[in-house]
Amino acid sequence: MSIASAECEYMRGAKRKVRLKSGVVTTVNHDGLVIARARRKSGDSPLFGVLFFVAAFFLFKAFLLVSDGQEGYAERLASLQSGTTVEQAAAWAMQADPLTVYIVNQYERIAQ
Repeated sequence: MSIASAECEYMRGAKRKVRLKSGVVTTVNHDGLVIARARRKSGDSPLFGVLFFVAAFFLFKAFLLVSDGQEGYAERLASLQSGTTVEQAAAWAMQADPLTVYIVNQYERIAQ
């Protein structure tokens, strides 16, 4: 075994030890050998969840705009704007902004 391969083996073991510190999942092999493996990282960050929520919100607004049409959507927003404070906040959030209109235009272009 050369020095380079020994260093690689040492580094591989050191990396495995660091991974095992985050959590271990043990399994028993068919012959009774207990094997410890590092727990997988979930990979989900809070940023991913926030971006997913924002994208879903804009897609939902675009869906409502397509299904109700411009006039029907404007009527619904007008009724929300004359309601309570919570309804007025919802009307402000549900306004047809440029991104929503762009999504609707792209959908209509594809759906033709």
